[in-house]
Amino acid sequence: MDSGTLTWIIIVIALIVDFGLRIVAIIVIPRNRRPTSATAWLLAVYFIPYLGWLFFLLIGSYKLPKQRRLRQQQINQFILDSTEGIERVRRDHPWPPWLEPVVRMNRSLGAMPLVGGNAASLIGAYNESLDAMTEAVNAAKRYVHVEFYILSWDDTTGPFFDALEAAVKRGVTVRVLLDHIASLRTRDYKRTIKRLTEMGAQWRLMLPVQPLKGKYQRPDLRNHRKLLVADGRVGFMGSQNVIDRTYNKRSNIKRGLKWKELVARLEGPIVAGLNAIFITDWYSETGELLARERDPIATVTVEEELDCQLVPSGPGFDNENNLKLFLALLYYATEQIIITSPYFVPDEAMLTALTTAVQRGIRVELFVSEIGDQGLVYHAQRSYYEQLLRAGVKIWMYKAPYILHAKHFTIDDEVAVIGSSNMDMRSFMLNAEISLMVRGKTFVAEMREVEQGYRDASKQLTLDEWMKQPLRSTMLDNLARLTSALQ
Repeated sequence: MDSGTLTWIIIVIALIVDFGLRIVAIIVIPRNRRPTSATAWLLAVYFIPYLGWLFFLLIGSYKLPKQRRLRQQQINQFILDSTEGIERVRRDHPWPPWLEPVVRMNRSLGAMPLVGGNAASLIGAYNESLDAMTEAVNAAKRYVHVEFYILSWDDTTGPFFDALEAAVKRGVTVRVLLDHIASLRTRDYKRTIKRLTEMGAQWRLMLPVQPLKGKYQRPDLRNHRKLLVADGRVGFMGSQNVIDRTYNKRSNIKRGLKWKELVARLEGPIVAGLNAIFITDWYSETGELLARERDPIATVTVEEELDCQLVPSGPGFDNENNLKLFLALLYYATEQIIITSPYFVPDEAMLTALTTAVQRGIRVELFVSEIGDQGLVYHAQRSYYEQLLRAGVKIWMYKAPYILHAKHFTIDDEVAVIGSSNMDMRSFMLNAEISLMVRGKTFVAEMREVEQGYRDASKQLTLDEWMKQPLRSTMLDNLARLTSALQ
């Protein structure tokens, strides 16, 4: 066989393989996948067939391994059984007619009940939240449960780690969960792990990517939750990680970036629910189901006892729990919707819900950062601004050098949601998140003060201003929007 014939045979085989890969892509990729995501993956496979398939095989599945999903189902049943009858919700103040179905949906999706008799306060100052958590650890007598997407020992967090060490020395059980990949990327990862080990804390990595140890799943499936529980008496949750507010990155320090967060300090029966979330994640990583801590039923004395419901979400669940909660509340709003989200890349359903809300006469405001720390997400977010502004959404841009990293929203004067979840497809599909729905006018009023503080530190984006963006920025924004759908 001469070289010319061999060349033609190779070309024909390559064409057949290429054609076959495209046909297989049409069959495999769209199955049980969002249309936008399926379209983006198909475009990737069609334009860069071999690389497209390689990336799809690496990160195309957004489900956790089967064993982890089975553990999630087991722990959901544990939560249902162990929280039966603890609701203690008072009905002396009329509920909005739409609240009960939302509560029922959340219970069905995430297993957690609505619990009454709680107190909650907001902490917006970065170091104050670290100080408050340190104080709670110092007061603990039996156990401390720590779970953060990023946990790093540095000069800022040093007192917190000192408190953990002191707790271990006085006989308190300290259990720590930290996300593997997120913490691994920090400057002080190795010394943090060494510090936890030397102090005697029980620690585990969440969703470890360690194929040589038989631990592997899609690398960008992460546990994004942030919470702390001390003795079942007090709990913390919100947007803040345990690390210096610059994240100790040279690029951040060079730009002068500082993170602006919001953390909720909780007391009352809801703290037991927060602890149950930790127990589920501990079980997922260790296979050890902690005996339910026999904490006395917590009582609080406040002006208004709050009704609270935790909503866990993530790839271990069959549904996008956080997205369904957000959509339900957006459609039930009758007066105003005020959203704070550092990474706002909505899917079509959420975008429709927001624009429809404006058309229903509802005031809709969105707080985002003027600048971004993650280029791809930042530009994908910007691609939605024109559509939102034309619909009548007010967009407030929190001024540099701060990254507004808080994640919360309010519906009318009735309900607020705070937690770890962004309003983007990553948080809806790929990350394990936790959201807290709170019913109570005093809590919403406190959130209103936070929102006003954001307005005072922001500038409002107008449509006229936005339409002056150069063409190159628009092209970059739209390209980032397309790639954001590769989930």
